Amino acid sequence: MLTLEKFEEASEKVKEVVLPTNLIYSEYFSEQTGNKVYFKPENMQYTGAYKVRGAYYKISTLSEEEREKGLVTASAGNHAQGVAYAAKLYGVPATVVMPTTTPLIKVNRTKGYGAKVVLHGSVYDEACQYALELAKKEGATFVHPFNDEVVATGQGTIAMEIFKELPTVDIILVPIGGGGLAAGVSTLAKLLNPNIKVIGVEPAGASCMKASLDAGKVVTLPNVDTIADGTAVKTPGDIVFPYIQKNIDDIIAVEDQELIVNFLDMMENHKMLVENSGLLTVAALKHLDCKGKKIVSILSGGNMDVITLSSVVQHGLIERGRVFTVSVQLPDRPGELVNVANVIAKLKGNVIRLEHNQFVSINRNSAVELRITLEAFGHDHKKEIIEALKKHGYDPKEESPTGLYQ
Repeated sequence: MLTLEKFEEASEKVKEVVLPTNLIYSEYFSEQTGNKVYFKPENMQYTGAYKVRGAYYKISTLSEEEREKGLVTASAGNHAQGVAYAAKLYGVPATVVMPTTTPLIKVNRTKGYGAKVVLHGSVYDEACQYALELAKKEGATFVHPFNDEVVATGQGTIAMEIFKELPTVDIILVPIGGGGLAAGVSTLAKLLNPNIKVIGVEPAGASCMKASLDAGKVVTLPNVDTIADGTAVKTPGDIVFPYIQKNIDDIIAVEDQELIVNFLDMMENHKMLVENSGLLTVAALKHLDCKGKKIVSILSGGNMDVITLSSVVQHGLIERGRVFTVSVQLPDRPGELVNVANVIAKLKGNVIRLEHNQFVSINRNSAVELRITLEAFGHDHKKEIIEALKKHGYDPKEESPTGLYQ
């Protein structure tokens, strides 16, 4: 059972391994939402995520015999690093099965902590099934990433720290993948203050917990489709599910597009790198129908590879109207390109790419195509540039920018 006594025990134990992640007040998001918004930056942990809490506490409770058998686990990345790091500290071997889609940084860091990594399946659920078979075959001890009361107790220590810093917190927003973090945080939060609201946040493309709560039982999604790889789970944990049913007040589903723009907000306003799953609670802030509340958003992790990072930045700039592409057709004669450039320059648009296609029409004197990719200050500035091109006789057609950083 997830009891106050066990949470207190776990809170003392994880102090041996976690870094302080003091609450960060966000003036930007507070102004945006009309609430007092604080972040619990678990992305700043040594392993880059909160998962080390549950992994370390779980391993601390195992017998010497269970540890000597070796550890096997499955993970989309963050639990993998938590188990690998904790296993290293305890001097026990660990094998981690990860989906083939796991970001490279998570794979390499897991190996760096001394664990053996096996890549299998395209999503967490497939990796987990293989890991269970592997543990049985090798007689190893399986450490589940979320469907385990001891692991959930370790994750719940986050709530203890939140209450120590902000006893009057009104709402805690917690990411949900399989449910271990949400079960631990919500259960302890309700034990400390039955009136607090704890709201779970899932990616819309992998909202297995909401589907399960709606059905009144654990259900499996036919597929998952989200950039939030750390929460891309088809089936939530049946052991932690009753705790979710009892203690989670609501579930918010967030679209991937919302994560993209919030990534930029966090980088620009807080200078913090937060992975897509960690951004779920940030995106959820604008879904809340309340004002003047003290809200804590748990930033669950910050392990993001540079390829994913560059893609998210690119799409975020496009979404904010700060990068866009238009195509215009103009006669193939000297000076026309300069005329277009002057229109853009007068409005302080910054051209970052030009593609001049003389073969769009068989009659080059009639028209050639010019594709222009520009930087702007936002949607209003972008609209101003497009309207200016229209006034000068061009007929700009907006297109989707691609390969901005190639």
